[in-house]
Amino acid sequence: MKKPLAALLCLMFSAVAVRAQSSRSLLPPQPPLDELAKTRQQYPFADPKLSMEDRITDLLKRMTSDEKVACLGTQTGVYRLGVPNIGSSEGIHGVVQRDPRPNRPPITTTQFPQPPGMGETWDPEMVRAAGGVQGYEARYITQTEQYNRQILMTWGPQSDLMRDPRWGRSEEVYGEDPFFNGTMAVSFIHGLQGDDPKYWQAAALLKHFLANSNENGRSVTSSDFDDRLFWEYYSVPFRMGFVDGGAKAVMASYNAWNGTTMAVNPILKSILRDKWGVEILSSDGGAVKLLWDHRHLYADQKAAVVACLKAGINQFLDKWSDETKAALKDGSITEGEIDELLRLKFRTEIRLGLLDPPEMVAYSKIKGGSDAGGEPWNGDKNKEISKKAALESVVLLKNDKDFLPLKKDGIKSIAVIGPLADSVEWDWYGGTPPYKVTPLAGITAAVGPNVKVNYAASELGQAAVQAARKSDVAVVVIGNDPKCGPDMPRDWDDNGTFPCTNPSDGREGRDRERLDSTEEQLVKQVYEVNKKVVVILVSSFPIAINWSQENVPAILHMTHSSQDEGTALASVLFGDYNPGGHTVETWPKSLDQLPPMMDYNIRHGKTYMYFKGEPLYPFGYGLSYTTFKYANLRSSTPQVAKNGEVTVSVDVTNTGSRAGDAVVQLYVKHLGSKVERPQKELKGFRRVSVAPGETKTVQIPLKASALAYWDEKLKDFRVEAEPVQLMAGGSSADLPASATVKVQ
Repeated sequence: MKKPLAALLCLMFSAVAVRAQSSRSLLPPQPPLDELAKTRQQYPFADPKLSMEDRITDLLKRMTSDEKVACLGTQTGVYRLGVPNIGSSEGIHGVVQRDPRPNRPPITTTQFPQPPGMGETWDPEMVRAAGGVQGYEARYITQTEQYNRQILMTWGPQSDLMRDPRWGRSEEVYGEDPFFNGTMAVSFIHGLQGDDPKYWQAAALLKHFLANSNENGRSVTSSDFDDRLFWEYYSVPFRMGFVDGGAKAVMASYNAWNGTTMAVNPILKSILRDKWGVEILSSDGGAVKLLWDHRHLYADQKAAVVACLKAGINQFLDKWSDETKAALKDGSITEGEIDELLRLKFRTEIRLGLLDPPEMVAYSKIKGGSDAGGEPWNGDKNKEISKKAALESVVLLKNDKDFLPLKKDGIKSIAVIGPLADSVEWDWYGGTPPYKVTPLAGITAAVGPNVKVNYAASELGQAAVQAARKSDVAVVVIGNDPKCGPDMPRDWDDNGTFPCTNPSDGREGRDRERLDSTEEQLVKQVYEVNKKVVVILVSSFPIAINWSQENVPAILHMTHSSQDEGTALASVLFGDYNPGGHTVETWPKSLDQLPPMMDYNIRHGKTYMYFKGEPLYPFGYGLSYTTFKYANLRSSTPQVAKNGEVTVSVDVTNTGSRAGDAVVQLYVKHLGSKVERPQKELKGFRRVSVAPGETKTVQIPLKASALAYWDEKLKDFRVEAEPVQLMAGGSSADLPASATVKVQ
């Protein structure tokens, strides 16, 4: 999205503000679904016995030219023919619904931790459950008449990679590793789209293809790297999302790749559509205009629209309607070309069951009414999944001399201090939760009435120092402001946002200038008067808290926006839950450890695969209130064919005194490769619960094809005959168990 604008096309509502569109007025509300079903039953396209393509051919034949042009936006409704609208909503960690009409309250929906937080669970099944919640709630809102808005295509998961911690949109992605991000994206897609063998619950639209990880200057920048990095790194989560996850929609990014802007890049057709089966290719908000007024590639909006249509774009988040009609009139584009673009789009309409009799579609029963069980976000099932996601996302970064968990019966007072202590921060792509528990509220509820809670929001008037001095222990909650300042919706210029109030903050439209934080000064003040300090870092990305790591006894990390933030943090603080979250990116100690921001060649020192020096926290790092031993790593066979597969097993023993979750991580190192390879690569992982003294054997499948590199001469993947070292452990920097398998 480029900037909030007061415009709206048809029934499309955006995440935070309304995206630029060609229409300045709302279409009439969609008629009730049962009325639409009665209208369309007279037409052949409503016959589920016909093939998908025959149905779409019949539908296109009955549509007017203007109706076809209208369906190149985010709406697909043709009410005259009884065709419902798919609609759209932002949705990377919860369905987002805000009504642009005056005095209309937002719809509350379940809100999970930001995607890095969901990633920090290292639990694909949990991510799948969260996707299922989001897909169900999207169906519920779409099919409940009182809302009368259509949001069956949710814009997520965000499948880009966190290749640089300065990136302002790090808060939107799962992590820095391609296999890891792809695994989480696939799980989220499966949950969102559902388990029905024929119909989708909702549809996923992946963002933003491709290599979209700088905000400053993104309207004109090019992300430059070779074909190997394209196939082995940047495109991997997308390919997995489409090929393994079954998603069929994607949004092109603002940037160029090697000089060719993504909105008109030939790979939209040659790779996304032809190789990976993508059917809906969307522009980003305002991206078409950028093609001529920022990049100067075309003369005007009409020429840019035509270029996008020719490139395969069939969903516009920009002005397109009048321009497309003019292009049809002068022959720049033909109605036959429009038909082929819409044919791909209407396949999603059929997969969602929107043209079939409702009684055939199990998901059609998801709606409110007198016989329904209430709004799903207020139900116990969705609340439990939300709480589980929050708990599993907490990362224990430091716990000197087992300072945590705190013993409630051992303290009479506790200080809760900091600018984030009494808030759950909303981000650019967050919705409105049905409830939210702040750290202060969670801690207050956990300790009960017999423990004095001394709260201070800041150091003003020495409030923080006084609260810490009169308390047995101090909890300091710091982090970043995901809003980037007090006036986020309006802090935009023509090429992103204005600089953040704090230079270590970032968000869409603005990259971070620093990795450290001025808020650590508050920790120092508290530590001066009370050495029993727990730092809770609530942040969207790595923050270089070097002083805290060196001095305070305990540090926890969690991302923003979970409605159960405070409940989860309090449960971990007081030992009701043993933390098992792990980092999903390399945490540098300083900017000096990073190559330039616009260096997209990660081989120069970015991500754990190529990082130089010692990080503050490595990729995959996380402590527990217990300890684990990794041993006896072996493969099911010492040799594997190039088209074969082995099962890698490792024994994990809980050597501590309490139950906990181990995150078993499998990495490989190429020992005989003829080309440059990463220092190590993640190829499998599992989160498992292990009782005290128990040993569990964890098995992870490994296909030889996962060891391939992209051969630029062959224009294909190549598996080498070579020995490969297998390594397993609790982080990318702690891999005590190893073995070798020979690929032949």
